[in-house]
Amino acid sequence: MRNLAVASVCAVASMIATVPGTGGVAGAATTKTAFYLDLGASQSVGVQPVAGSRHGQPTNRGYANYLVAMEAAKGVSLQLTQLGCPGEATTIMISGKDHCYKGIDSQLADAVAFLRSHQNQVGVVTVELGFNNAGHCLSAAALIDSCMNSRMSVLSQQLSQILSTLKAAAGPNVTIIGLGHADPFLAYALNGTAGTASANASLKVIEQLNATLSSVYSSFAIPMVDVAGAFNMTQTNLIAFGGAGSVALNVAQACRLTWMCPPAPQSPNMHPNDAGYRVIASAIAAMLPSTL
Repeated sequence: MRNLAVASVCAVASMIATVPGTGGVAGAATTKTAFYLDLGASQSVGVQPVAGSRHGQPTNRGYANYLVAMEAAKGVSLQLTQLGCPGEATTIMISGKDHCYKGIDSQLADAVAFLRSHQNQVGVVTVELGFNNAGHCLSAAALIDSCMNSRMSVLSQQLSQILSTLKAAAGPNVTIIGLGHADPFLAYALNGTAGTASANASLKVIEQLNATLSSVYSSFAIPMVDVAGAFNMTQTNLIAFGGAGSVALNVAQACRLTWMCPPAPQSPNMHPNDAGYRVIASAIAAMLPSTL
C-alpha cells in the first residue's frame, strides 16, 4: 500500500467517459498539473466487494480515481499518489504497525516525506479518517454515548496531531481537504423494527463523528466535504423504492450508493459502490480551489 500509485494519462482518459456530468469529453487536453495525495482508510483506496471478497479489496474505482477523471475533463491533470490503508484509524496512521506499514513506518511518516519532497509544487491532499475510530460504538448500542465520548476525544486529539504535522510539511501551494462520512447502516431500516432501531443508533454515531471531524478541520481552517449531505443522510421524506414500497430517502440512498443492499447471494458491505464514489468525488471537486 506504500507504493506510490501514480494515475497514468491513459487510465484517466479511459475513465472520463464513465463519469457523468464532468462537462468534458474523453481526450480533452490538460493545461494544468498538480499532485494529488490521497490519505486515509478503506474509502480512500476505493475498497469494494470485488472478486468474491466479502470485506472488499482496494480498486481503481474509488473517489480519488473518479476525481482524477473529472478534473482531467476540465483540463487539470492530477497526479495521484495513494497511501491509504483499509482499517486505518488515527492511532495507527500515526504509529504504523498495521498490515500496510511495518516497523517504524507509518502512513503519516510517508505522507510527510512525500509533502517535503514536493514543497514547490501545487497539490491537493484529501484526508479520509474517523470511521474506524467510531466503528466499535456501533456494536455497543446500550453504551453509545460513553463509547462515542471517549473515542471522539481521542479522535479530536490525534486528528489534530495529524493535521498539524501535514500542514507543517506541506508547501505553500497545497490545499488540504477533509472528508466527512455517510451512514451506510441506514439500510438496516428495511429490516423491520429491530433494523430501524439499529439504523437510528448508527445515525446517532455518524452524526457525532461528523460533528467532531468538522470541529477539528475547522480549527485548522481546512474545509470538510459534506459526504453525509451528498448522500442525503438526514432526509427522511418518503419515496417509492423498488419492491420495498415507500421508504425514507436516506434509507434508499444508503442502498443506492453503497453495497448494503446487494442481490443474493452477495452479503451486505458498508463501502460505497461506483455510484457512491462518484458522488463523493463530485463533492470533493466542488471544494477544489479555482486556482488549481
